Amino acid sequence: QVQLVESGGGLVHSGGSLRLSCAASGRTFYAMGWFRQAPGKEREFVGDARGGNGNDVISYAESAKGRFTIFRNNAKTAVFLLMNILKPEDTAVYYCAGKSTPEDSYDYWGQGTQVTVTS
Repeated sequence: QVQLVESGGGLVHSGGSLRLSCAASGRTFYAMGWFRQAPGKEREFVGDARGGNGNDVISYAESAKGRFTIFRNNAKTAVFLLMNILKPEDTAVYYCAGKSTPEDSYDYWGQGTQVTVTS
């Protein structure tokens, strides 16, 4: 059974940093990414790493550009989200996701990890 397990969430002051990790058990993915859902809002894309056997192509939402960094390990079984200069509006549950091919939607999801940024 494929599982995605996130870790690294927590409470941080505005301007601080956090690192989220997501480990995939049972397989590798063509792409792995991060999404987040704030209270009362829909889940939104944060960024992802896409690539087969070659180097990943990294994409970011506008809100993440310049502050967040996404990368995978060489085996493509884990994805990381480094978040700097955190703002209160970054407060959300952060989810890791995976998909098998470029044509797929993200259909494997982790359980989520809470990130809370205080002002």
